[in-house]
Parts: sequence; C-alpha cells; structure tokens
Amino acid sequence: MARKTSVGGQAVIEGVMMRGSDGIATAVRTEQGEIVIEKKGYTSYTKKNKLVGLPIIRGFISLIESLIIGVKTLNYSASFFEEEGEPSKLDKVIQKMFKDKSNDVIMGISLVISLVFSVGLFFILPTLVANLFSKLGASTMGMNIVEGIIRVLIFLLYVYLIGKMEDIKRVYEYHGAEHKTIFCYESEVELTPENASKFGRLHPRCGTNFLFLVMIVSIIVFSLTGWNSIGERIMYRIILLPLISGISYEIIRWMGKSDSNLAKILSYPGLELQNLTTREPNLSQLEVAIRALKAAEGIVD
Repeated sequence: MARKTSVGGQAVIEGVMMRGSDGIATAVRTEQGEIVIEKKGYTSYTKKNKLVGLPIIRGFISLIESLIIGVKTLNYSASFFEEEGEPSKLDKVIQKMFKDKSNDVIMGISLVISLVFSVGLFFILPTLVANLFSKLGASTMGMNIVEGIIRVLIFLLYVYLIGKMEDIKRVYEYHGAEHKTIFCYESEVELTPENASKFGRLHPRCGTNFLFLVMIVSIIVFSLTGWNSIGERIMYRIILLPLISGISYEIIRWMGKSDSNLAKILSYPGLELQNLTTREPNLSQLEVAIRALKAAEGIVD
C-alpha cells in the first residue's frame, strides 16, 4: 500500500522547495558544493479559515499562496548566485522609501508583473488572435474552441522555448528530481539518491498538469459567456480566472487521489507535457531534493 501524502514542491535555482507536514523547506546547492537548507513553519489560509477552505474557493487561494511562496523561494535560491554590484536606481528608490520592507515590496512588484504577463499572454492575446477568425462565420462555441486551441498552442510554445535556455534546463532537472523523490517517498522506499533515480519523473499532482487543466477548463467556462465585444470578452477572461483555477484545482486534487481510468485519461495530457518541463536529474540533484523533502516532513536522519 503506497503512502498517501500531500507533499508538493517546486524546482528553484540549483535547488528544490518542498511543502510537507512539518513546513516548507528549500534546499540549495551552493557554488561551493554545500547544501544549504531553509525551513519555515507554514499553515495554509485554507486551513485557517473555513470560508476560504470551501471547494472552488480554496483552489484560487491555494494558487495565490503557491505564487507567493514560489517567488519567495526563487528569490532565496537566486541570492546564492547574485554577483556583487551596484543596485539599480529602482532598487535604491524602493530601499529608501520602504527600508526593511523593501524586499517584500520588490517581491510584490515581481508577483504583479508575473500575473499581468501571464494573463496577457495566455488569456488576452488568444482572444485577440481568435477575433481575426470571427469574420469566417463560426459559431460562438466554435470561436471559443479556436481561442482555446490558440491558448494551448501559445502555452506549449512558451514551455518549449524557455526549456531551450541553459539555466532553465538545470531547473527542469531539479523539477525531475523533485518528482522522483516524492515518488520514492510515497512508495515507502528508503530515501537515497540511488533509490529515487529508479522512479519516474512524471507526477499527476504536478503544477504543469494544473496549468494544462486551466487551459482546458477555460474553453468550457468561456464558451458560456458568448462572443461579444473584445472589451467584454477580456473582462470575462479576467474576472472568471478565480473560478477556472478553483475548478481546475478540484479536478487535479481528485486525480491525485483516484486510481480510476477516468482520472488516468484526464491526467495523460498533463503527464505527457511534463516531458517538456522535467529532465532526468543526476544523483547530486536528487540528494538536494531528498534533503528538502526530509526537512519539510520532519524526518531526522
């Protein structure tokens, strides 16, 4: 019987972040070869508040939490590899205005920019491109399907292109290490790099699956809004994102627990997509992922 866990994680720069029963732990291998671990206690807002813990609502809240944690851990891992130099003019202004809170402000700005970029690229751009096909006389459902196809193609192209970057390739290797380590832990096999290397790197609870589900669920939800003016369509694309992310969260939550054929069918596209977002890790990278998971689960060697 496999161990049932809710352990999740994220690959960062030369490391892995894991969220477990004992908190959040980020392990990073420095340029000197040392593995540095930062651990923090953490309780999700969905567990603190019954209202935000309700189905659908908890999905959107969890997404925002994951984005915040993700940006923080990426900044933490990047801090080990930053070259000394003069801060930019913007950094100097923020540091002067907010002093001790400047890092939080910079993180907030980064998060907002990331959200605006993602919404613009994956939701607003597809509806603008799809509008070019409106003169062909397609039905409302047909136009929404065309928009959905364009959205998925943009997403796949984006994932493929960033995967060509050398730094991102390393992140994708740590992404593979994260998955293999979690599989090893769930299978109740001793956590060693050699044992973890024998497991697969495609995991059904991966954020890649979630993002792909968002693309598919959006086709269904947006088709209910009609195909009116561009301004109205863009408004719907923005205000319905919490609902779409909430529905997608509930689906992937169910898929992670179910062994049914339907769950396997729904998981298949996202699992295949992970062939682009993960790479085979080496034993050194698996060691980093294992250290992060043990810390997050409170496992003492």
